[in-house]
Amino acid sequence: MSTAEDHNRAYLAAVCQHLRLRLRQLSGDETVTPRMIAEAEGAIATAAAVDPPPAAVDLSQRFNLSQLETGILLLCVAMEIDPLLPDLCDQAQGGKGFAFPTFALAFQLFEAVQWDVISISAPLRYWQLIQLHAPQPQPLPQTMLKADERIVNSIMGSQQLDHRLASLVSPLVQSGQEIKQLTPLAPSQQLVVTDICESLSKSPGAPIPIVQLLGADAHSKHQIAHQIVAQFGAQLYGLMGELIPTTNQEFTDFLRLWDRETYLSRIALYIDTQEIEQDNQSRIALRRFLSQSRGLIFINSRDVRLPPNRKAITREVTKPTPLEQRQVWTQELGPSAANYPALLTSQFNLNLDEIENIVSTIPAVSSPLTPSAPDLKHHLWTTCLNHTRPNLDSLAQRLDTKATWDQLVLPTEAMGILRQIVDQVRLRAQVYDDWGFRKRMNRGLGVSAMFAGESGTGKTMSAEVLANELDLPLYRIDLSSVVSKYIGETEKNLRRLFDAAEEGGAILFFDEADALFGKRGEVKDSHDRYANIEINYLLQRVEAYRGLAILATNLKSSLDVAFLRRLRFLINFPFPSQAYRQQLWRKVFPDEIPKNLIDYEHLGKFNIAGGAIHTIALNAAFMAAQQSKSVGMEQILAAIRTEYEKLDRPIYEAEFQWDPQAVPGEYWEVKS
Repeated sequence: MSTAEDHNRAYLAAVCQHLRLRLRQLSGDETVTPRMIAEAEGAIATAAAVDPPPAAVDLSQRFNLSQLETGILLLCVAMEIDPLLPDLCDQAQGGKGFAFPTFALAFQLFEAVQWDVISISAPLRYWQLIQLHAPQPQPLPQTMLKADERIVNSIMGSQQLDHRLASLVSPLVQSGQEIKQLTPLAPSQQLVVTDICESLSKSPGAPIPIVQLLGADAHSKHQIAHQIVAQFGAQLYGLMGELIPTTNQEFTDFLRLWDRETYLSRIALYIDTQEIEQDNQSRIALRRFLSQSRGLIFINSRDVRLPPNRKAITREVTKPTPLEQRQVWTQELGPSAANYPALLTSQFNLNLDEIENIVSTIPAVSSPLTPSAPDLKHHLWTTCLNHTRPNLDSLAQRLDTKATWDQLVLPTEAMGILRQIVDQVRLRAQVYDDWGFRKRMNRGLGVSAMFAGESGTGKTMSAEVLANELDLPLYRIDLSSVVSKYIGETEKNLRRLFDAAEEGGAILFFDEADALFGKRGEVKDSHDRYANIEINYLLQRVEAYRGLAILATNLKSSLDVAFLRRLRFLINFPFPSQAYRQQLWRKVFPDEIPKNLIDYEHLGKFNIAGGAIHTIALNAAFMAAQQSKSVGMEQILAAIRTEYEKLDRPIYEAEFQWDPQAVPGEYWEVKS
């Protein structure tokens, strides 16, 4: 059975034979008869009448070339593959060293003079199918013509991308076989594919609209674009938006080469715009490219404004629904891990490919290292945490959480609310999915809490306790990195913050939140208006965040009422009473430290918060170490005096008078 390669070879052989005869005839060779010319033309017609047609015929149709333009192009291509043609070209042009094709030669050869084919706007030159080479100035009809290398390769049957584009774009899917091996999409994502394909198919022959894919999940957007191009039999290439040339000549060359490539083969372009937000030149180049380019283009964007002259199909792409994720976990883990899918789905937001990759890390059943049930749970949880660890280094600080419930000294009501927070984070799958609350709620699926109280009353320690109990990373938000004086930048930073934390449901701890979540004020100028927009955006994102968001403030009264209404929990951290301060003193020193007699009752009389007590205990420990003594009242009282001086608080000597004989029976023994 003949192949496309055989058809190409037969067609080009017939073309070369015809050109050799015509050039010999043009140079005055009387042995070339009209019958020989007619037979050669018949051979070309026969070679072209195959299905699929030879690459040269297909290319001519794609670029809508006239018969003369097709002849000129084939003459230039034949010069690259037939060693006899250069000498014949020279003889046909008088033997003056013109061993190359020209427009003047083509007009004589094909007995047609159409000056419009020379125009730069005509297909041959506009699409750079042929190139003009003039070592020295000479009339355009006598200028040397040469077929473009990519065009020669295409006519020879090669579909390899133009090497001038290879440094900017790269194949995301290199073959149809790879497309078939893509991870299947979730039903909710497959609906997006079907919807876009139907929209693209509604207007055949019309300009292809841009497909804008919104959302934070880049992998799912890749998968959806792959599935769409697979249904159209195309190949997908990727381009980073910031690489689009910005200078006029480079931009024009890139645009022309890419558009030409869309005619030569079935390809589509996937442009990632995530890194061009701060670069105005790149944004302009992107909009210019979108307004002038042809073919199927996907845009991975969040808020890129598309040019008004191009129709667009805009769709939001999200990860599989929690129920879909849960079904995949159940399918991958099997019945032996019946409770794990609900636990993992309630905390982590993963696509199907990520779930399969995580499950693949579990040792095989036949392996002696196969985890037992508790070990499997720990393995899955730890792997999910590592996989979804957010990239928040520039916007937040990860805290090393070590505090436990035993170290907390809070009123019973506050401790009870902290326990409720833990329960609500752990039981979300049961309440939202099994009991149907998710169907009735479109926001507020996460857990948000406000910790209000003076500095040092235990807000940060409580957040650490929750993180330890839930085995989740805790990130303290750096407000100086989030808030920007430039309009719109604060919202972008907040979006990056929440998007990065969303996958693993990390605990976000906004310290001194009143600086960021203040009351919305009366609009007197543009700055007030944009400040209110920032607060409104923040309210929406906190409410929509699927993880646990904790906000700490020293000034609850300064917070916006609407914000407080949207919080699920509010915990007041009161200044510790004398009884609570005694408990704090009992718990502040580690068991390993050598201790002397300590009068808890006397220390409880000092009106200081838990944060200050921790600082004093640490300073006292260093004093004792320097003195080679055990920690006792002498060092603690000296450290309290230092803390009072630091805080510029009045020192009453009577408070620092301590009688060892007055210590009640409760004390700590000396440890060596």
